Amino acid sequence: MKFLAIDPGTRIAGFACGSLCDGKISVYEVDILKLPAQESLTHRVRLFHDFFAHKIIEQHIDAIALETPFLGKNAQNFLKLGYLRGILHLLADINSLQLYEYSPTHIRSCIVGSGSANKEQVARALALFFPGFVQPKTLDATDALAVLLCALWSLK
Repeated sequence: MKFLAIDPGTRIAGFACGSLCDGKISVYEVDILKLPAQESLTHRVRLFHDFFAHKIIEQHIDAIALETPFLGKNAQNFLKLGYLRGILHLLADINSLQLYEYSPTHIRSCIVGSGSANKEQVARALALFFPGFVQPKTLDATDALAVLLCALWSLK
């Protein structure tokens, strides 16, 4: 089963593609999608849609994995992330994909062993799992990789 894990963002979205086959986890791609800050939110949502619609076809994706959202300090950001999550739910339905969602606490527990770990601790743990993995300039890609591993481990 091939997964696309996404850490949605209106400026930077992290994503990771991988699979579980015969009990073996393979990770194919870990990267970020940078969306132009000078563009309108409407246009960035369109770019987000087009990129992930193409990625689903290109990578022959069977399922999408997401982190469940939490309402932080900024309700506007939470609302904007809802637009992107809606796009991913729509893409899952259009392409007949399963969609899995995991809480931030569950993901951190899977990767670090503690639901209260911070993003940097998760990134360090991922570096131990993947010694050749170069940490990106942002934690969005490592967040997506954490979601991917959580989803794949949950299938085992």
